[in-house]
Amino acid sequence: MMDRMSPLDAAFLQLEDEEPGTSLAIASIAVFEGRAPSTDEFAAALAGRLPLIPRYRQKAREVALDLGPPVWVDDPSFDLGYHLRRTALPPPGGDRELAALMGRVMSARLDRARPLWEYWLVDGVRDAGTGEERWALISKVHHSMVDGISGTDLYRVVFDATPEPGAPAPDDWHPEPPPSDLALASAAALDLLRLPAKQARALLAAARRPRALGRTAARTARGVASLAGALVPASRTSLSGALSGHRRFALARGTVDDVRRVRSALGGTFNDVVLAAVTAGFRELLLERGEQPAPHGVRTLVPVSVRAPGEESIRDNRVSLLLADLPVDVADPVERLAAVRARLTHLKAAGEAEAGAALLAVAGGEPFPSIAAPVRLAARLPQRQIVTVTTNVPGPRRPLYALGRRLVEIVPYVPIAARLRTGVAIFSYCGRLTFGVTGDYDTAADVWTLADGIERGLAELVSAAAAQEGEEEGGPEPLRAP
Repeated sequence: MMDRMSPLDAAFLQLEDEEPGTSLAIASIAVFEGRAPSTDEFAAALAGRLPLIPRYRQKAREVALDLGPPVWVDDPSFDLGYHLRRTALPPPGGDRELAALMGRVMSARLDRARPLWEYWLVDGVRDAGTGEERWALISKVHHSMVDGISGTDLYRVVFDATPEPGAPAPDDWHPEPPPSDLALASAAALDLLRLPAKQARALLAAARRPRALGRTAARTARGVASLAGALVPASRTSLSGALSGHRRFALARGTVDDVRRVRSALGGTFNDVVLAAVTAGFRELLLERGEQPAPHGVRTLVPVSVRAPGEESIRDNRVSLLLADLPVDVADPVERLAAVRARLTHLKAAGEAEAGAALLAVAGGEPFPSIAAPVRLAARLPQRQIVTVTTNVPGPRRPLYALGRRLVEIVPYVPIAARLRTGVAIFSYCGRLTFGVTGDYDTAADVWTLADGIERGLAELVSAAAAQEGEEEGGPEPLRAP
């Protein structure tokens, strides 16, 4: 079987090509109760799910001269044992040891000659609070294969909804012979010849709905204008600059109830609250480094899912973006939340996410060489507009299990590149909230300062919410008739 990548999927491979040493794999740490299963036991369970994840037995093949997008082809030499690895934490097996391992695992690029994923079984994990025995699974998948939403859906496929392990899926897979380089180039050239007719049909279909086309064009124009405003370089800070090829990692925690309480008392969306906590972390990081937080010093790329309901199991990228300046200059936590809320509301009203989605849709209908060349060129230029990335992915609300062991926590990882020295991923699972903080090894040794600042930022908001609730409950007594 051979599937073509979308321009966005392909961009993650191209960006990696142009930035030596950078790995654009996304990942997460799943922590389970009890003792870890044996490697053979887990491998057998995973093998029973492979028919449900075709991409796990396919590898990426690029087309000569970028005549067409890369394609997914069956790997005739697929070896599950290569992709499933095992390691152990040194004592005491806490957060610091697990985070250090995550940084090392994510520093290495995935092998392009094989399917672009790895699973790491981790022994020696201990619960930070109780000291109880735990084990973990690091899932590492290239961003060209999945985004945050479709990557999270993999958990529902690999794990079980009950303690009773599910039956293996029927498997009659036989790899198709790999196409030659000439066959791939020829197929891409033929697609280029057919493209004008395809574009004409698309234009004709759009012309039949002139009002809808006009509304879409106007909203897209407003969104593009808003995105263009973010082309002004961000204020210079130590958060941007050249990267090494190695990564550090840290983590922070909260609860969904914390966020719900803040929203109820102070207003805003879930995303507003967690971004306000992240803003507090960056403010603390800059102050710790002796830098004055500036109004336009931390512009973050915020991925926005454009998946329709029911498309979670499609293994590709379906995201747009917002570009938001985090108000790190605001010291008061309540005012900071209000500033985040106002900025995100403005960006949503401006249609940035819709504009980004429209531009990606247009790119999908253009000749791939005309898209690939600008992507590669942009990757070689030092961008100064975006300082960090902050992604929030909602996870399962019901518990999952692996071979009868309950999954208790999921910690996300977001890759960094293009002069972004830090990135923050946010994940919710069964009422727990986790923040995964990625940092460049050489220039962001203080990633735990950022992580701790995020926890304190969320705690400040919870305290402010409690104070607000107290004021509402303890207000002046109503006047009573004599």
